[in-house]
Amino acid sequence: MSNRKDRKNSNKAIHTIITIIVLIVIAVFGKDSILNDFAAQSQEVANIQGLENITVQTGSSCISKIDINEDTLRVYYFDVGQADSILIVNNGESMLIDAGNNADGNLVVNNLNEIGIEKLTYLVGTHPHEDHIGGLDDVINNIDVGTIFMPKTTTTTATYEDVIDAISNKNKKITVPNVGDKFSVGNAQCEVMSIGDNSKNLNECSVVIRMEYDGISYLFTGDAEKENEEQRTWPQTNILKAGHHGSNTSSSQGFLDQVKPNVIIISCGKDNDYGHPHKETMERYEKLGSTIYRTDECGNVLITQTK
Repeated sequence: MSNRKDRKNSNKAIHTIITIIVLIVIAVFGKDSILNDFAAQSQEVANIQGLENITVQTGSSCISKIDINEDTLRVYYFDVGQADSILIVNNGESMLIDAGNNADGNLVVNNLNEIGIEKLTYLVGTHPHEDHIGGLDDVINNIDVGTIFMPKTTTTTATYEDVIDAISNKNKKITVPNVGDKFSVGNAQCEVMSIGDNSKNLNECSVVIRMEYDGISYLFTGDAEKENEEQRTWPQTNILKAGHHGSNTSSSQGFLDQVKPNVIIISCGKDNDYGHPHKETMERYEKLGSTIYRTDECGNVLITQTK
């Protein structure tokens, strides 16, 4: 009897210790933070209302080996903190749009390796800010790359020079796209919608690409701002990558009224210094009734579209 009683008391003590540890962790990091971290690891969402053949998965489980030759469209929004990195895969071809900050290069390369990407058909550096092109040199140095799209606007930063050196060392060259240029990633049809040359505001230089696959449309905006949005009319688009991490300098009401996205993906870092996404922008998104995914809350986001 004493042994059983001792074991029971021991189990109670262990349970008490674990409870105390959990309470301390919550007190230090906050309940919401703990829950968000858990969600970023495991959350899965099955379907989006109104979009047939679309599933959304979030968290670390998004990054796993796939058959890249399948005629299934996969769009990965990598969790690279306060930065951008998006991978599109379909029918044996792929495109990477941005590669996060300098410190994210290895993460992006590892993600590509785990998914099974041996060659990128297209590599896009939307504009020469570190949080978009920082990891491009790591990608170029470690992955076979085809066409490289970047705006003609240059900078003198070490980050930009590292990218140029990597391109040169691989005997590659930069292709500057024009508005209206069209190309395909597998069976997904892409069109360049905007690109600027304002060296005083590099965000306005962002290469903006719209993609369509089997009746569903996607818009990848980089850090394009209101000035870009006002330069043209925009077709309705189902899935929008929020411009400039959800900043109030992007996603103007007029732009959103035209695009009317069913889904909005916001790539931003947890508790970032910029306050992204901004409250006013979130209010505009919520007014639309769009389904919103944030990488600071969900981690990686994977949209899979089947025919």
